[in-house]
Amino acid sequence: MAEPYSLVFTAAPEHIDELGHVNNAVWVHWMEQIAVSHWEHVAPQAHREATIWVVTRHEIDYRGNVKLGESVTATTFIPDPPHGARFDRRVDFANAAGKIIVSARTTWALLDRASGRILRITPEIAAPFWDGTGA
Repeated sequence: MAEPYSLVFTAAPEHIDELGHVNNAVWVHWMEQIAVSHWEHVAPQAHREATIWVVTRHEIDYRGNVKLGESVTATTFIPDPPHGARFDRRVDFANAAGKIIVSARTTWALLDRASGRILRITPEIAAPFWDGTGA
């Protein structure tokens, strides 16, 4: 496993649902934002230009929430090596006290940007996210 990547998200009025906390759809949007940011931050430009990722599955555990104006720190990492065209990505959201309140495992598939066809994840594409050690 390569280095985890983190971003901070703050609940704005448009993120709040009728229960007074961040809507579940917003958590999914934040998962996508950190995944894309991580890809753009570490992947070589040639890979970013030639390929694109799509979500094939989300598994989310909600153990808490945040209200308007509160922030969470999202940390993402790739816990396991790729499987063909797919990578699983973990995203954990910790509140101000450091408690993980939302945890997700999302499966992403790699596509050729020009053709839209699924691609096998090569060692070169995986390298910035997975060092092959599992550590």
